Amino acid sequence: MRALAIVATAGAMDSPREPATVLDAARAGDLAAFEELMRRYERLVLATALRMLGSLEDAQDASQEVFFRLYRNLRKVESRSLSSWLYRVTVNVCHDLRRKRGQSVATEEAGEMATPAGDPQQLTAEAERKRALVLSLKMLPEKERAALILRDLEGLPTGEVARVLGSTEATVRSQVSRARIKVKDFLERYFRRRS
Repeated sequence: MRALAIVATAGAMDSPREPATVLDAARAGDLAAFEELMRRYERLVLATALRMLGSLEDAQDASQEVFFRLYRNLRKVESRSLSSWLYRVTVNVCHDLRRKRGQSVATEEAGEMATPAGDPQQLTAEAERKRALVLSLKMLPEKERAALILRDLEGLPTGEVARVLGSTEATVRSQVSRARIKVKDFLERYFRRRS
């Protein structure tokens, strides 16, 4: 239940410094500036990894690797494209982690969410919908999953998704469209079997 609550509370730190200034300071060896970068972008990386992998433990491992790669490549990353770079590296790290660990990932943690007090029946139905969505994402091929998560769940514009995935906008639109149809079909079958 804590997985999405952690992601929801982890986020960009309010700081008067511009991201480019923080990145420049980190490049100059300021560890506090690098920590600030991590705090600013931890939600972006962790949420994307959690959606890609379906397991909080795997997502945390992936996040750690993403920030390690950021630290190693600080001089190569441009401040105007930092978030795109982080998305691209997160998708790649998740892909590598899935391949290394196999396709078995826990979906329970990704589908759980800390819920406020309320109608137990409504809360159970909401948890079931989230679990079904996580399962539907897991069934998608890797490229379609990445495109759908970045476009629909992370809200990136199609052009940025194409840059992150090293693809064309037409390919991304096609992947997202196919993924949406597959998710819709999966959810319809899932809930038809449950009723």
